[in-house]
Amino acid sequence: MFTAFCFMFFAFTLLFSLFSVVIFVLRLKLGCKCEICHAYLTSSWTEEFDNLCDWFTHLLEKSATGTIHIHVLGNTITANPENVEHILKTRFENYPKGKPFAAILGDLLGKGIFNVDGDSWKFQRKMASLELGSISIRRHGFDIVSSEIQSRLLPLLSSVSGKQQVLDLQDVFRRFSFDNICKFSFGLDPGCLELSLPVSEFAEAFDLASRLSAQRGLASSPLIWKLKRLLNLGTEKQLKQAIKLVDELAQKMINQRREKGFSDRNDLLSRFMGTINDDKYLRDIVVSFLLAGRDTVASGLTSFFWLLSQHPEVESAIREELERVVRSSDGRQQIASYDQMRDMHYLHAALCESLRLFPPIQFDSKFALEDDILPDCTFVRKGTRVTYHPYAMGRMERVWGPDCLEYKPGRWLKDGRYVPENPFKYPVFQAGQRVCLGKEMALVEMKCVVLAIISRFNIRDSNPNQTPRFAPGLTANVRGGLPVLVQEKAIVS
Repeated sequence: MFTAFCFMFFAFTLLFSLFSVVIFVLRLKLGCKCEICHAYLTSSWTEEFDNLCDWFTHLLEKSATGTIHIHVLGNTITANPENVEHILKTRFENYPKGKPFAAILGDLLGKGIFNVDGDSWKFQRKMASLELGSISIRRHGFDIVSSEIQSRLLPLLSSVSGKQQVLDLQDVFRRFSFDNICKFSFGLDPGCLELSLPVSEFAEAFDLASRLSAQRGLASSPLIWKLKRLLNLGTEKQLKQAIKLVDELAQKMINQRREKGFSDRNDLLSRFMGTINDDKYLRDIVVSFLLAGRDTVASGLTSFFWLLSQHPEVESAIREELERVVRSSDGRQQIASYDQMRDMHYLHAALCESLRLFPPIQFDSKFALEDDILPDCTFVRKGTRVTYHPYAMGRMERVWGPDCLEYKPGRWLKDGRYVPENPFKYPVFQAGQRVCLGKEMALVEMKCVVLAIISRFNIRDSNPNQTPRFAPGLTANVRGGLPVLVQEKAIVS
């Protein structure tokens, strides 16, 4: 019996492998023969570009309309601001997330806000908007971030200061933001940023599930990953195991909050539990908030500090602004308050400029419900995946001018004051009806971290000549992290 089972298992494995090869060959030989699709299928683009997003940027820059179509993926990709406004605002109802997207991320995100449309999306967004729009909630979030900085982030940096010990700053930021989002959203403290830098099963399983889910979207045919999932093989087997652990730990969070009571709590999970009794639905909400509040902030901070290491003049300008805004009457520098940070226009501009070049979400896709024509005259067939590409948009000369590849915070300032850009030119936080609800809180969290670190430490990239190379994922994570050396500054009273 056992021998027969083994034979059947290996037969299935062999057949599946052969089928995958056949699918690849058929797509290569019988599918689109255009240069772009051939380069994608053969990965020949890697000979010239380190990152897929840089290759797409190159293609979009060459396109007369700022729009291209990857035929083998059924994906229309655009870096045209007018098209973005059309997709996210003018014809919003025609460009939902769609069933194909829901299928790709459904095992991980379920019916969470980032993976649904219609009434379910409207309900979750309304609930989140009521909470995140409150000044008291924002100040509560500020207090949580400030506490994590003082009790964990700064002591950790002090512990390695001056020791020529390389620290992965990306890993530090991921731990920091994971602690914060868990405290803010669920009222629970995972303690990932304690000095011992403990391993978090939840965080590791969540990272793996996010990465493997994103890989589904890059497959030349959804049939490949769907068959692997059916047969429980390879990456799909790993994904299933990772999601099982995520489910167990999310359920543990829900049970703990229920045991401790939630009627008088400020965290978002407690607010939702007052309305929702379905634990599976609550689990999906838990995972969605983790994705929104953890990876995006960590990604943004990682890119920002890499840019600072390349541009010490920007770091100096931020320090000068901090001293000017926060100095007390006796000349001593204080910790920046929530209100004082709103007066730091250069800091805000520096962060926006960093996010322009390195958006945490490099691209976002919708699916056309009906045939449509974009403002640049691109025809979109019903069922087509339509992607706008913030990473590429930040590097378009036609959008940002001839200095688009330069890091220049001053482009956001007029007479020393920050001036926002058209959100459809700068869709880093999306735009229109799906604009990010946590935008302001994310920026405040990033400002708190930046000011706390640069006021006490000099952070230098241990490999300054290495440009970021991104690992596949739902957010922009740098391969190998951001290795830095930390040196504590002399304190001047």
